[in-house]
Amino acid sequence: MKDLLRRHRREIALVIGNGINRYGLAERTNSWSHLLVAVAQRHLPSGLRRVPEGVGLTEFYDVVELAQAGPARSGQLQREFCELMATWRPHDHHRRIVGWAQQADAPVLTTNFDRVLADAGGLSLRRTTNDGFTDHYPWESYYGLKDITNPSAQFGVWHVNGMEHYPRSVRLGLSHYMGSVERARRLMHRGGERRLFSAKRSREWHGARSWLHVVFHSPLLIFGLALDQDEVFLRWLLIERAKYFKKFPGRRKSAWYVHLGPLSQGKEIFLKAVGIVPHSVATYADIYGPQTWQ
Repeated sequence: MKDLLRRHRREIALVIGNGINRYGLAERTNSWSHLLVAVAQRHLPSGLRRVPEGVGLTEFYDVVELAQAGPARSGQLQREFCELMATWRPHDHHRRIVGWAQQADAPVLTTNFDRVLADAGGLSLRRTTNDGFTDHYPWESYYGLKDITNPSAQFGVWHVNGMEHYPRSVRLGLSHYMGSVERARRLMHRGGERRLFSAKRSREWHGARSWLHVVFHSPLLIFGLALDQDEVFLRWLLIERAKYFKKFPGRRKSAWYVHLGPLSQGKEIFLKAVGIVPHSVATYADIYGPQTWQ
């Protein structure tokens, strides 16, 4: 992994999942599973200590939302999640990874909702444009130290599944993911010459000022992410990315998936199909330790 970071320092984008919050002492303070159960305990029968087997995390959220007493208010459950995340704090490995990305001027995409990466770098909330803002999909909003014009070539922390700052943007349930798919599909496949797949000028498509531009125009180093069936939206985007490169092979970008232990046959098939090279490491320290990010 250190070799990948060194060789592709000037072009790579980091895609970071919740694994960064499960490493070392962070697991005690920034626990997504504990947060999910804590919210569920408010709305489901008592005694629940973990997410039950046989239900995906996205579906489990929908179950919890359906169990709310009375008519649900827009974003009510999402706000509960964000309130519980407000106490999360960065640790040393958060700071060194964000520090590396700042020095390399590398974009960071995270599937996490919390502000931990932003706090690790002392970053402020910014936007690439003031047009068409909605707090449901703040895809042109990022955390950074300066204004940027090209998301795929400059440092910023972007939140793929929504951010704590805008609770209604947080994608938790299956219906939320489907909404994200529909919004992204409109940007990529509709709008004449400004849709991604017409692509005469790749810097002028509808999503060029959002984090979506990073997905389709940067080499991706993916880590801390299970990338399993619950990641409906991101997996769909990776499929669309592969279709885009198939149509425009001259724009193809590499991608690597860092993991521990063996991969399932299904995940191997998926990664190969979307052009992602799996990269196995021996320990989590190989991913988050100081020797990797020096």
